[in-house]
Amino acid sequence: MSGSYDALYQAWTSDMEAFWADRARLLDWSRTPQQVLAANDPPFYRWFPDGELNTCHNCLDRHVAAGRGDQPALIYDSPVTETQQTFTYSELLDSTARAAGAFRALGVDRGDRVLIYMPMIPEAVIAMLACARIGAVHSVVFGGFAAPELASRIDAATPKLVVAGSCGIEPNRVVAYKPMLDQALELADHAPASCLIKQRDAARADLIEGRDLDWDQALAASAAADCVTVSALDPLYILYTSGTTGDPKGIVRDHGGHAVALANSMAMTYGLEPGEVFWAASDVGWVVGHSYIVYAPLLHGCATVLYEGKPVGTPDAGAFWRVISQHNVAVLFTAPTAFRAIRQADPDAKLLQEYDLDGFRTLFLAGERADPDTVRWAEQVLDVPVLDHWWQTETGWSITGYFAGTEGFPVRPGSAGKPAPGYALEVLDDDGHAVPAGDIGALAVRLPMPPGFSPTLWGNRERFRTAYLDAFPGYYSTADAGMVDADGYVWVMARTDDIINCAGHRLSTGAMEEVLTQHADVAECAVVGVQDRLKGQVPIGLLVLNAGVNRDPGAIAGETVQMVREAIGAVASFRTAAVVQQLPKTRSGKILRNVIAAIADGRTPKVPPTIEDPSVLDGIQSALGAVGLPRE
Repeated sequence: MSGSYDALYQAWTSDMEAFWADRARLLDWSRTPQQVLAANDPPFYRWFPDGELNTCHNCLDRHVAAGRGDQPALIYDSPVTETQQTFTYSELLDSTARAAGAFRALGVDRGDRVLIYMPMIPEAVIAMLACARIGAVHSVVFGGFAAPELASRIDAATPKLVVAGSCGIEPNRVVAYKPMLDQALELADHAPASCLIKQRDAARADLIEGRDLDWDQALAASAAADCVTVSALDPLYILYTSGTTGDPKGIVRDHGGHAVALANSMAMTYGLEPGEVFWAASDVGWVVGHSYIVYAPLLHGCATVLYEGKPVGTPDAGAFWRVISQHNVAVLFTAPTAFRAIRQADPDAKLLQEYDLDGFRTLFLAGERADPDTVRWAEQVLDVPVLDHWWQTETGWSITGYFAGTEGFPVRPGSAGKPAPGYALEVLDDDGHAVPAGDIGALAVRLPMPPGFSPTLWGNRERFRTAYLDAFPGYYSTADAGMVDADGYVWVMARTDDIINCAGHRLSTGAMEEVLTQHADVAECAVVGVQDRLKGQVPIGLLVLNAGVNRDPGAIAGETVQMVREAIGAVASFRTAAVVQQLPKTRSGKILRNVIAAIADGRTPKVPPTIEDPSVLDGIQSALGAVGLPRE
């Protein structure tokens, strides 16, 4: 423990620059920064502007130099291929240096972009670290994105090299990546010089002579590349926000602030010591994968788990318990939707009894609202703290949390904790004025944002300003709505566009979802606002039931309507609920509430390319039709 949360937050408040200068000492610098914050161009602030370092060196080389080369660094666990492989720090360094040499032999230099289109295999992590090693900028595209979305990202990032897997493997199918890459390259205006393909036996790819090379052959022939010193302000990666088509929005992360923020977060937020095993059950295509599968654990000297599987179905709802037990995971970070899926399939957690989780001490949740019912269930079956925290692609690490590396404060289920040191969080009304404690408003962070925050959008500084900084001058607008209670706990209730206006009352759909999940038969739910001629908008709910529930769905829906009426009141106007088999979600687990609302309103939904299973929409259409939506 590093003292109390209150003392830590006060230390940041008292002297922001001294706080982050101290955290910068967690890293090796080629040139130690003398200036902590560049504030000469507000609202565009930059951290450690005169510092120089290499992120890959800080992730790998320094640990090997310190005598920890034999320690596990990357644990690959793939139930879909029945494969497991552990890389020590020395082995991961060797593979990364040879990949960096192969990239350099293909003409990739400092500042060049490399687009990575790979499944959850070690080569994806190695490719990211190899880019950092030679100062190239990686842009990871979620494996399996369709050709048009992939083409738009190729044109936006203009990569010199594309690194891809031949296929991805799902529980019931193999997804061939190479044909989608070939099609994307035909659609794109930009033509990368080379493509490096990692062949997988499940679906080997045909290589195009003169453009495509085999990953294994290229690495076998390459010489190891040394680390290149870069400016702290140089871009490390571009990450295009999910669901964007036509004009992708590329979040940029720089080397210096990113490394400092993530290195600090491993001890402060997650309470980890070097050498322990950390598992972020996400995907390298998302920001969680960038921050907490790849960079943060390795910066801190931990072992990180790379899991190619699902919470249920690979092979059952005990999959997470097996990974935790087998690899001695100390801390797990995943999305609440994963635990809702596990609970739905195994409500009594019977499969947990097959595994020894004695070394497991903390579960962290983020990505969707952690409803109190799911938190309490996880606490009960795991008998460890379950800590929600809130952050975004733009921030790169948590805005709020419970901070396992400090003495902390009591958990309040439903709250995402208190602001992290670095974030001056406020709740604002539509005019930008602070609202009283307990009132719902727009969650915004007073500038400057801390290290690790995206400094701009790739190639579009003005779009960055209009998207994030103009709504409330002097603040970063999170586009999330919520409240801060009298004790400083933050409650993230919904996106600002999920606050509905019902007969003049501002209502949180998230508050209604909290009520619905308290029903014993409900595994998860979604509440959205639909158009109403009289009241403007009214809420409706979709319910997914626990496995084994055989009661009348209409009766369950009626009970949930009554629960909302009793908990929130008639003002909520919550009169319609329907039972569905599944909710539409992105592949990162986010519920597509805007798609549900569009179907309920009779509009054609804009379905993002990140949707996990488009066929689910037919069930939503049918269920809403059965309850009379859309209305004439």
